[in-house]
Amino acid sequence: MNDALFESNLSGLDRISQGKVRDIYAVDDQRLLIVTSDRLSAFDVVLPDPIPGKGEVLTQTANFWFARTRDIVPNHLTGIDPADIIGAEAAARLGDRAIVVKRLKPLPVEAVVRGYLIGSGWKDYQKTGAVCGIALPEGLQMASKLPEPIFTPATKAAVGDHDENIDFATMCNLIGTELAEKVRDLSIRIYQHGADYALERGIIIADTKFEFGLDVDGTLYLIDEVLTPDSSRFWPADQYQIGISPPSFDKQYVRDYLETLDWGKTAPGPRLPEDVINKTAEKYRQALEQLTG
Repeated sequence: MNDALFESNLSGLDRISQGKVRDIYAVDDQRLLIVTSDRLSAFDVVLPDPIPGKGEVLTQTANFWFARTRDIVPNHLTGIDPADIIGAEAAARLGDRAIVVKRLKPLPVEAVVRGYLIGSGWKDYQKTGAVCGIALPEGLQMASKLPEPIFTPATKAAVGDHDENIDFATMCNLIGTELAEKVRDLSIRIYQHGADYALERGIIIADTKFEFGLDVDGTLYLIDEVLTPDSSRFWPADQYQIGISPPSFDKQYVRDYLETLDWGKTAPGPRLPEDVINKTAEKYRQALEQLTG
């Protein structure tokens, strides 16, 4: 576990935020430095055991997609080497997990796109025949591919709280109809682009969430992470079948283990066995290698 980073502590920079996974430092009025730790959250609870290498895998995966989607929407990357901000020695210790980004105002919603019926969407459909108020055809089964991707936004929760699904009208009330429609349309376009590419490499992206931010001029940027195993459900295409929850490249492996425990899904989270930690780390690496070659 010595090569796992649970929390960063950079001298000379003010840490202004610590999320479930990312530590965010202020560089100046225009830039932030983000360190993606090896922390893992499940059911919105940060677990006590980190997953070695996870932060670097997430950062490399996100940067891969940021490069592939920059013709669709601008993103928060600056291209500045973290070593120029924190020095070569500190940057070397962090490896590929640190990035320097534009300092933007995040929108107060998560942009969720679902291409398959799973998770909370499946539970919603079983009760109502719809997902977040979007009516779907009758007779769909768990893990069914939807006729077309659907946009189901959520409010962003504080660490330890649960994100809450909202309907599109509520999102319009929160950020304005014009911006909400732009976020929805871009999210579906990015998801479809990523899902098509990933499928060619044997990965189904069942669903995902994006985050967006605005600069002082009101320009919209893609921020945080994009199409990673933390923000998305990745399924191996060769093991996919309707009616069951497919095996996964992401932290679903941990979720499945946690479901076997007598745990109330509130902090503090339980410790993870070494084999679960190692298997999860392996799944993250496999997703990156399969996507990027």
